[in-house]
Amino acid sequence: MNKAFCRTDTFTCEPTSWQVVNDTHSKLNRTLMRSIDAPETEAELLAVVRRAISDKESVSIAGGRHAMGGQQFLQNASLIDTTRLNRVMKFDAENGLLKVQAGANWPEIIAWLQSNQSARQTPWTIAQKQTGCDHLSIGGALSANVHGRGLSMRPVIGDIEQFSLITADGSKLQCSRTENKDLFNLAIGGYGMFGVIADATLRLSPRTVLQRSVKLINAAEAVKTLEMRRDEGALYGDFQFAIDNNSDDFLNKGIVSTYKPVEDAPPPGEDKRLLSIKAWKELVYLAHTDKNSAFKRYADHYLSTDGQTYWSDTFQLSTYLDDYHTEIDSRAPKHCHGTEMISELYVPRHCLASFLADAAVTLRERNASVIYGTVRLIERDSETFLPWASESWACTVINLHVEHTATGLQHARDCFRALIDIARKYGGSYYLTYHKFATKEQMLDCYPQMPRFIALKQHYDPRATFSSDWINYCRQITS
Repeated sequence: MNKAFCRTDTFTCEPTSWQVVNDTHSKLNRTLMRSIDAPETEAELLAVVRRAISDKESVSIAGGRHAMGGQQFLQNASLIDTTRLNRVMKFDAENGLLKVQAGANWPEIIAWLQSNQSARQTPWTIAQKQTGCDHLSIGGALSANVHGRGLSMRPVIGDIEQFSLITADGSKLQCSRTENKDLFNLAIGGYGMFGVIADATLRLSPRTVLQRSVKLINAAEAVKTLEMRRDEGALYGDFQFAIDNNSDDFLNKGIVSTYKPVEDAPPPGEDKRLLSIKAWKELVYLAHTDKNSAFKRYADHYLSTDGQTYWSDTFQLSTYLDDYHTEIDSRAPKHCHGTEMISELYVPRHCLASFLADAAVTLRERNASVIYGTVRLIERDSETFLPWASESWACTVINLHVEHTATGLQHARDCFRALIDIARKYGGSYYLTYHKFATKEQMLDCYPQMPRFIALKQHYDPRATFSSDWINYCRQITS
């Protein structure tokens, strides 16, 4: 079943000469690449890796290019762009397994499953995907061990049956819980440092109709409400909080939304209340210029959708506005110019309200501009070598505005370091690769296995065939 998805935003397969690349969201990782290869077949991918080995060069690996911490780029090196490796290789409809090349993205997979299961009464679909944007590759999802809005789900490793890995000696290995298990645990959540993931087999879930339940609550009620609705059968949910640091509601009042399967429900109709692209653009603009109005509009919209039904896969897709900051910069005052950078902070669930209260004080003191924030539940990952979900956390996602000046970057660095310290105070942690701002003390406290991770990287890839600006930062600050 060697069927390619349709895509128009692909690169040429021919190596190019010295190109500047950047990440899509923060645009703070401007990197000069010697060449970019976009292989279309596994044979071409193997040839690219083997050429790098022969030439004793390092390569980095990118799919959707949304990563912000430097793990997909390496200054003055070559880039493997995986996005043309996007074919379905095998579909096991009996057991709900889908084998795809690693460059496939989530909308492509969902669309393929919808169009190839018309005869099934209960079709299969994905269990979860990362939120915020959709066009991220499966290989990237495994490398970052992403998570979604599942109320009782582990990160994506819980949905992976096996994958193929092109290693630093040019070999292709099958990795699973029974075959090459060490590399299975290292490469998932290994940020591309142990090889190129060529394909992956996903464990699918039944496609169901979900009903949304929406309520306005305070942070002290968030975890209890999410866990209660989970126990009542809800599969997904989150808590999205107010972002106006001049308001008493800041990081406190918010919308809790959960999604529960509905038996014998008719297919969701097209008459749902949805935000148009124009409305989304205005919301993002207001999040920079009038945060109180932005949250009120967002909350009013969500409250109006209480009781609506959605498919369990397509409701996970997001509206992402490419280069949205260009329009904001043309309309808004100069202090709103720049981009946003994300961080995730993890704390024990019973500490969430206290963490958010402390974070609100810190972000007010620093006059930080929060553009978006949400809380999700995540279950413990006991398999990967470098787990960010080392406990069953309450996960807080905070999107801060960053001005692209030396002062603006220092301000962001100070804010994110302060948030990490607050999470640490409650026995929590942070996500490793949204930025390169953490101090040595913070990294080693939250990820004490990092020196061993770097040593294993050296063991499996002594010539650094696979490298990145992120791993070089990790080596530097932990040495």
